[in-house]
Amino acid sequence: MATALITGANRGIGLEFCRQLQARGDKVIAVCRSDSAELEATGVRVERNIDVTDDRSTEKLAAALGDIRLDLLVNNAGILQRTPLDELDFDVLRAQFEVNALGPLRVTRALLSHMAPHSRIALITSRMGSITDNTSGGSYGYRMSKAALNIAGKSLAHDLAARHISVALLHPGHVKTDMTGHTGNSDPKTAVADLLQRIDELTLATSGTFWHANGEILPW
Repeated sequence: MATALITGANRGIGLEFCRQLQARGDKVIAVCRSDSAELEATGVRVERNIDVTDDRSTEKLAAALGDIRLDLLVNNAGILQRTPLDELDFDVLRAQFEVNALGPLRVTRALLSHMAPHSRIALITSRMGSITDNTSGGSYGYRMSKAALNIAGKSLAHDLAARHISVALLHPGHVKTDMTGHTGNSDPKTAVADLLQRIDELTLATSGTFWHANGEILPW
């Protein structure tokens, strides 16, 4: 039985990760700022009141794990606020950097001592963080924060190789969740099934790769 920890687990993609990992027999630790009835209904272990933008909060999470060893860390917590150029709010941009880029790095650092040998880290990023793929502009805070997460993930892949920890940068697709206003071309169940396939196939040789959930390698 593998042990997996998922951030942003109270809804959407994070909640579906909890469901599918539990269904296949893994031990699941769900991390969130505030839980939900749907998350409670899964019966997984829930660590509440964890803010990925706060060092003390992530240190509290690490302490709560005790001697638990993690086989999988899914850094899923994220926010999306679409801000066009003529309506820029730099506080909104900073908030997206804190959650989307610094949050996963902060959580990873806090939990490194809990990562088992040959464990995996999944960073749920977005092709909106691809510079090459940006053909429409806008969404400054989200695009910039996901581009920053991508380079952080690439560095983590190099720095953690000696510990035999592999890192995947994963774009889930345009998924119908609260974040997207339930627009999109796939549902969480399908997206997470594809993401788990990418995670299960991850090796040290492919660590640091930027994938679409469907297996396509995305451009930086």
